[in-house]
Amino acid sequence: MNNNALESIEKASIDELRSLQLQRMKQTLQHAYQNSPVYKKKFDDAGVHPEDLKSLDDLAKFPFTTKSDLRDNYPFNMFAVPQEKIVRVHASSGTTGQPTVVGYTQKDIDTWADMVARSLRAAGLTNKDIIQVSYGYGLFTGGLGAHYGVERLGATVIPMSGGQTDRQAQLIHDFKPTALMVTPSYCFNIIEALEEKFGTAKDCSIKTGVFGAEPWTNEMRREIEERMGIDALDIYGLSEVMGPGVAMECLESKDGPTIWEDHFYPEIINPDTGEVLADGELGELVFTTITKEGMPVIRYRTRDLTRLLPGTARTMRRMDKIMGRSDDMMIIRGVNVFPSQLEEQILTVPGLIPNYQIHICKKGHMDALHIRTEMQQNMPATMGPQLAQQLKTRIKTMVGISVSVEVLGAGSLPRSEGKAQRVFDLRQSA
Repeated sequence: MNNNALESIEKASIDELRSLQLQRMKQTLQHAYQNSPVYKKKFDDAGVHPEDLKSLDDLAKFPFTTKSDLRDNYPFNMFAVPQEKIVRVHASSGTTGQPTVVGYTQKDIDTWADMVARSLRAAGLTNKDIIQVSYGYGLFTGGLGAHYGVERLGATVIPMSGGQTDRQAQLIHDFKPTALMVTPSYCFNIIEALEEKFGTAKDCSIKTGVFGAEPWTNEMRREIEERMGIDALDIYGLSEVMGPGVAMECLESKDGPTIWEDHFYPEIINPDTGEVLADGELGELVFTTITKEGMPVIRYRTRDLTRLLPGTARTMRRMDKIMGRSDDMMIIRGVNVFPSQLEEQILTVPGLIPNYQIHICKKGHMDALHIRTEMQQNMPATMGPQLAQQLKTRIKTMVGISVSVEVLGAGSLPRSEGKAQRVFDLRQSA
């Protein structure tokens, strides 16, 4: 068999695809209703029953799932199988130290590996490739999600993980990987390290980059492709739905990620009213998993703003570049950060008061956070640097990102009369 051949569902007719989706959707709603007390209550409260789904359009009758549902049922109450069937858990960073937890059965892990392998095939990769995975390993779904997909493809995996930029560059030089899986912003660090060590990043062995975990612009794509001499492709995923590999851009079209609709059913809604919008209209992306056992999610609100586009390289629909988010989350170097997380850490440092500003700025190509906050009245100004260091350390430990901190004297920052503006995006004005 040609290692790069498409699966039959990737080129099935739209009617065949919709028929499979309907059958799987019915099974998923039944499974969730019968095995998840959370979904049984949600459906009962909304006055709907799995039997009410006669067509895919009927999904609109069912209630949404939000991040707060996952938090309220922390850690394992969203699971729809007995604990002994769960073979792995992942978790995403949470706003108040309360992450969202996902559980996978062996079948879910196999499906996930299949979807990442399918994504890599869509990127033109085969079992002859050597792929360096520079996403973080651990509770974050990026590293292990990518890793198992590379193995499923039959390619060689270099499980580098994130960080150690100098070593990343050295391994690219020594091991000669043909593909790199990494966040787009961290890729620039690797490019700079390659240029510094070897004079250029252009003639390195990598021919394909698979970039995910954060939104990135077409300008970033152009610069990465130019400086590395590669094809840069977009992979999309989120831990609540599975992890990386929910959607993938195809090498031959490079026109936005194709959603693997045989496993993840997409909708676009008006974020204010919840009304389902037609394909082509901009709104919030909502996913229903239609093959997941361990933790099915029904109509999960991703908060990502995009539109659904017709399929090109595959039958399945594509999603446009993400335009932003319908909430206040910031994505800094692939890590989800909420203002409330930073506020929480400010409040744990004795001597600081919760009056603060978060400046999102650019450091080279990387998004960076600069936090300005105030010390309490009567604290000597000489304490500023020490308090700043304490806060930086806490944020690095608890939130997982490096920030710069400036501690000012009491009364230095403006006081709000109503809703405080905490976040200032200085990237455009820079």
